[in-house]
Amino acid sequence: MNQPLAYIHPGAKIAKNVVVEPFTTIHNNVIIGDGTWIGSNVTIMEGARIGKNCNIFPGAVISASPQDLKYDGEETTVVIGDNTTIRECATIHKGTSDRMKTVIGKNCLIMAYCHVAHDCLVGDNCIFSNNSTLAGHVTIGDNVILAGLVAVHQFVSVGQHAFVTGGSLVRKDVPPYVKAAREPLSYVGINSVGLRRRGFVSDKIREIQNIYRILYQKNYNNSQAVQIIEAEMEATPERDEILQFIRDSQRGIMKGYFSNN
Repeated sequence: MNQPLAYIHPGAKIAKNVVVEPFTTIHNNVIIGDGTWIGSNVTIMEGARIGKNCNIFPGAVISASPQDLKYDGEETTVVIGDNTTIRECATIHKGTSDRMKTVIGKNCLIMAYCHVAHDCLVGDNCIFSNNSTLAGHVTIGDNVILAGLVAVHQFVSVGQHAFVTGGSLVRKDVPPYVKAAREPLSYVGINSVGLRRRGFVSDKIREIQNIYRILYQKNYNNSQAVQIIEAEMEATPERDEILQFIRDSQRGIMKGYFSNN
């Protein structure tokens, strides 16, 4: 905190053991938690709320005004959870009057040149590879991985434990536990490798596979599939989450690879 080559506004609230490297600018109305490291040439603007033990690498810009013509200067925030890493030149914009905040959860890794737009809600333990981009109002569940150069359309939702392959254009909602690939983006199986790494047992993985076989491989429309899954599959948290995700989808869920896209 005794870095003479950084500018820290007197109104910023920064824990005593935060490290701020040279040529960084921290504006008013910023809160930074214990143990966080801020690299050189970082810009942290008004409304940033950064948790404990985060790492923010050179060139990142946190809590800039939204790139939204409807934004009228309302006081909004960016909230970044504990133990999250923001790599070089990533940009995270604060919210608008829609959600009033942009949120990145705990234990996330946002790699170089990623962009998280206004009013996005990102869960815990997510990884966004280089140049992945979220448009405004996107919702990302916990444990989601976006490979490099993924572009997510505004208002899209991606369910927890999903994996989206590199270079994908995400125009429709991506349900939980799945792998998404190809163009247009399609279901290509469940994220079995990721689920095993996170402790899902084989029986649970088979249950999720069976649900998605009904949804994507039996030539039912979504309404028919939901009815059959509800009638034939035992009620479990995973089954109910998948069904609720489909019912709540505003943009519609992505198609199956074997469907007529």
